[in-house]
Amino acid sequence: MFAKDIGIDLGTANVLIYIKGQGIVLNEPSVVAIDAETKKPLAVGTEAREMLGRTPGRVHAIRPMKDGVIADFEITEIMLNHFIRKVNGKSFFSRPRILICCPSNITQVEQNAIKEAAERTGAKKVFLEEEPKVAAVGAGMDISKPSGNMVIDVGGGTTDIAILSLGGIVTSSSIKIAGNTFDADILKYIKDKYKLLIGDRTAEEIKMTIGTVFPEGKNEKMEVRGRDLVTGLPHTITLCSEEVEEALRESVYMLVHEAKSVLEKTPPELSADIIDKGVVVTGGGALIDGFDRLLAHELKVPVFVAESPLTCVAEGTGILLDNIHLLEK
Repeated sequence: MFAKDIGIDLGTANVLIYIKGQGIVLNEPSVVAIDAETKKPLAVGTEAREMLGRTPGRVHAIRPMKDGVIADFEITEIMLNHFIRKVNGKSFFSRPRILICCPSNITQVEQNAIKEAAERTGAKKVFLEEEPKVAAVGAGMDISKPSGNMVIDVGGGTTDIAILSLGGIVTSSSIKIAGNTFDADILKYIKDKYKLLIGDRTAEEIKMTIGTVFPEGKNEKMEVRGRDLVTGLPHTITLCSEEVEEALRESVYMLVHEAKSVLEKTPPELSADIIDKGVVVTGGGALIDGFDRLLAHELKVPVFVAESPLTCVAEGTGILLDNIHLLEK
């Protein structure tokens, strides 16, 4: 029995697992439900996500990853163990080599924590790669040549912005504004304007269904149910795309500003390449309506959304696993 090489996109919102020769075998939310009294895990992944905001007192649904790094070490280990077992990476004979992706400028301590969590699941060897680099590879960019490529990876906890050339990162920035921030913005906006309390899952649904970040973006309406803060009773309001754009504006412009500052630090030769090739956007945030148009308008360069933005990083780990000898250097 040969060990299988495994690639893991350990995200704040979702965990994707790629097995060499099989492709993406798992895509589940990074949520663990535990019993508060016994500290035993009750559910992991999709099953646990269903419990978010709907659990009785003694059951806690926890997201162990925060801003792309481990916030709760034990729970992360439980989650990784569960997922690797689920895809049968930890069979009786094999100890797989694991490639894990992490945000571009996390500290050595945070890197060690991710590495250790993976090692304790029984990995023979653990490689860490920076997320924007893996996302670029997964999006089909050829980063091995001496020319500039720019990628913006908008995940759940962090957005990674990087300029790549010759297989490495030239300049990069990692900012803690991403999908979860957008959800929180929507939640706050509805609470302030309508005195209505909604849950995280409802906020996410609003973002996906009618959300836009471009002033001339889509114009749709949606009924939103929640708890009225004045009466304490269930209440329904109608929300439109324009209001979502208003709710997200501040955070989105901070992202745009960060992208501009990365471009400002880029050597002029590489900047010229980016004008030709444009910018590739990956991650779940790339799916928000108008995101590419807003970036193109603000950065004055062509912007493309990757073919499958949600799975880019996992697919990138697959390509890197095929060239694992390069990682071993």
